[in-house]
Amino acid sequence: MTAAVLDRSPAPTRRPWSAGTWAAGALGRLLPTLAVLAAPALLAVGALPVTGTPAVFLLLLAPAGALVAGAQRLGRQAVTIDRLQREQATLLEQVRSRADELDQASRILAARAQTMTSVIDAVTEQSIIGTDPDGTIRVWNPGAEKLLGLPRADVVRRRSIVEFHLPEELEEAAGSHGTTVGLEALVRDAQQNGSDVRDWTYVGAGGRQRTVSVAVTPRTDDRGVHAGWNFVGTDMTEIRATERMKDQFVSLISHELRTPLTSILGYLELVLDDDDRTLTDEQRQYLTTVERNADRLLRLVGDLLFTARVEAGQFTLQPEQVDLVTIVGAAEETARVAATTAGVQLRVAAPGGRLVVAGDPVRLGQACDNLVSNAVKFTPRGGEVTLTVTSGWRSADGAVTAEERPGATPVAQLSVRDTGIGIPNDEQGKLFTRFFRASTAQRNAVPGVGLGLSITKAITTAHGGTLDLVSAEGEGTTFTLTLPRDA
Repeated sequence: MTAAVLDRSPAPTRRPWSAGTWAAGALGRLLPTLAVLAAPALLAVGALPVTGTPAVFLLLLAPAGALVAGAQRLGRQAVTIDRLQREQATLLEQVRSRADELDQASRILAARAQTMTSVIDAVTEQSIIGTDPDGTIRVWNPGAEKLLGLPRADVVRRRSIVEFHLPEELEEAAGSHGTTVGLEALVRDAQQNGSDVRDWTYVGAGGRQRTVSVAVTPRTDDRGVHAGWNFVGTDMTEIRATERMKDQFVSLISHELRTPLTSILGYLELVLDDDDRTLTDEQRQYLTTVERNADRLLRLVGDLLFTARVEAGQFTLQPEQVDLVTIVGAAEETARVAATTAGVQLRVAAPGGRLVVAGDPVRLGQACDNLVSNAVKFTPRGGEVTLTVTSGWRSADGAVTAEERPGATPVAQLSVRDTGIGIPNDEQGKLFTRFFRASTAQRNAVPGVGLGLSITKAITTAHGGTLDLVSAEGEGTTFTLTLPRDA
């Protein structure tokens, strides 16, 4: 084997070099050698004196040393220049890369802005209005032009959103919020809750007024800084007019039905209370059935009248100190016959003493009766309905606990839990709507018109309380009525 094959030692590390570096290094090594070789030759030809030759030799070498030092400086400078050139090339490549990225990002942002503008301009049935933080309009889509009758050029950067609202509505909102009249009254709820949807009256060209359901949301820029407000409106003028006509019709018909029903029930009571044996047992049974159904019809008419008053804002309370334990006891007694007939067991869990709240005893009793009767109706034979009354403390996040917490307010809770057919998840949000009936109720042919829960919700809200629902289809439902109480 040759030495080249046996030698496996690692090759020496090579440093990067350039022509300038190599030349400087070579010159530095060559000059001393030339000086040493030139001295004897000069002596031989007599160019240098023999006496003092070392000193002269040193003088000869002195310029060579200076040349070596200069060559070394040039070499170091050449290395530095090479390094700087490489760094410059790297930086130029990075700049070109960043420029390409910025160009691509700007194109993406421009495309997004164009897409958003196209989408906004394509919406013609809803008004989309965007403003600055001070309310000056910056976005005005074709839907806003159609609704308010003003072209974009006449509005953008020229008008404020406040100018298209009724002053009296803004004054009313400012009074309820304790704010100044203007933009602050318009966006107060959206500012606190993140969004707000309610009816406002828009005033367009020529003073034309439209009832509009407006969704107000805050708008931020790409840095997260508040940049203004978005107002998305849907014209509800015809829909609200139809609803008012329906409510007026229901109220009128209910009044017209109530008078003859009251007369029918009065005469039935006279006949059935007659001690004379002029009625056979069969006739008395028939009249009792008539009386029961007439009484049911009268309650339905009363519910219709109540909902009409609620919608018209004419619902009033007669508040006094009310014991919820007594309310629950009366509801259980009222529903006991129907529960026994249906094969449903009623249970009551209440404190031994009193649990007093401020409220209307008639309306609170009505709300409790509705919840209990619904629970009995929707629970199959062999099931249970449990009525529970408890006291607690509600914190700012809405959670209710048995123990007092800092900042919590005292509340009383009335819960009605059943083991019935339950309510589908996708229908629970509609349950408090008038005349809505869950699909489970329809499939099981449970009688009702869908007014009880909407009435109960209205009563609860009027008392400053909340009505919560927890339900699972096929497992049961729990309604919890929470009311404020004195500590």
